[in-house]
Amino acid sequence: MATFFLVIIYLAFISLGLPDSVLGAAWPVMQADYGVSLDTAGLLSMSIAGGTIVSALASGKVIGRFGTGKVTLVSVFMTAVALLGFHFAPSLVWLFLCAIPLGLGAGSVDAGLNNYVATHYKAHHMSWLHCFWGIGATLGPIIMSQFISTQNSWRNGYLTIALIQFALVVVLFLTLPLWKKVGGSGKEERKEVPGSAPQEPGEQQKKAKPLRIKGVKLAMASFLLYCGAEAAVGLWGSSFLVAVKDLPAGVAAQWVSLYYAGITAGRLITGFITFKLNNMALIRSGLLISLLGAVLAILPLPSIFLLSGFILMGMGFAPVFPCMIHETPVRFGKEHSQAIIGYQMALAYTGSTFIPPLLGLMAAHITIGIFPFFIVILVAALFACSERLNILMKKGILFKGTKRNTTAM
Repeated sequence: MATFFLVIIYLAFISLGLPDSVLGAAWPVMQADYGVSLDTAGLLSMSIAGGTIVSALASGKVIGRFGTGKVTLVSVFMTAVALLGFHFAPSLVWLFLCAIPLGLGAGSVDAGLNNYVATHYKAHHMSWLHCFWGIGATLGPIIMSQFISTQNSWRNGYLTIALIQFALVVVLFLTLPLWKKVGGSGKEERKEVPGSAPQEPGEQQKKAKPLRIKGVKLAMASFLLYCGAEAAVGLWGSSFLVAVKDLPAGVAAQWVSLYYAGITAGRLITGFITFKLNNMALIRSGLLISLLGAVLAILPLPSIFLLSGFILMGMGFAPVFPCMIHETPVRFGKEHSQAIIGYQMALAYTGSTFIPPLLGLMAAHITIGIFPFFIVILVAALFACSERLNILMKKGILFKGTKRNTTAM
């Protein structure tokens, strides 16, 4: 029963990934249809992520009242309706209106499911959870590129993805009793798991407000930088390939899908590597690999190296987000993890809200050719934040409320 419940959670993460990568893949064609500037995609992305920030910040109260199952069901339904709205949108105004439910549909379920897996399962389950997000994020550009290449229709691409979301809504509705039986409400999910390490923090740490715990703000900054970099590659990768590398729009969308495929495959592989390496080592190695990929996109090398650069950026990004999430209860304690993960998700979406539009604004006034340099700067800053957290961890400055790899399954 618990394994089947985990599969349902994985399916929910496919639904989270599907819409995330579609706008960037479709934008070179959408931009021409609507006759708008390049950086408009950044404003749309900002609108989507803004709604997600709001729902992520409210995730604790919403999940506590309605339970993760109902929140997940409603959230996926909202994204399905929003994507259907993109298909029918007669003007840019309608796209911005549909962006609101698309964003609101993601935040609460994202924070809730991440905290549940972080506190109840081992690191490999967290990596595989986000691998399923990668499956959705990879399928999005593949579907869109197929319709753009064969029908020159981005609208039918959105329609197909909306129908997939509606199919997931049906699955979630039929399995809703299972959420109540196995997962319970958000309050029940935060109970101790049999076999987990006992927590004995001092009274001061118990009473500490999450934002005042040492290292929390640095961890939040890490999420902002990571999601900003990941979203920027997904949103502007196609435009960079079309405008600077002279690739057809359909081919560019396929290349971006390989970037997301790199994230997906990397997280599948990472799930097995977690048996040998800890989260800190995986984060460090992943960031170095992604940095190499961004550098390859800068260098004037043959196309195969450019394609390899996009795949390496995806492979490098793969372990970073799930490992940072899984470290949260280790670094700051289970009793603080739901609140802190909610804050981290809010900062993550803040990064994906403002950083890609910032790149788009700069590109509109300079050139989209700055794209790989921008990514290098973000990854380097993230690496610095990550290493600083590692130093604090080694010195014992961070509050350690949970031992590593002691949770169920």
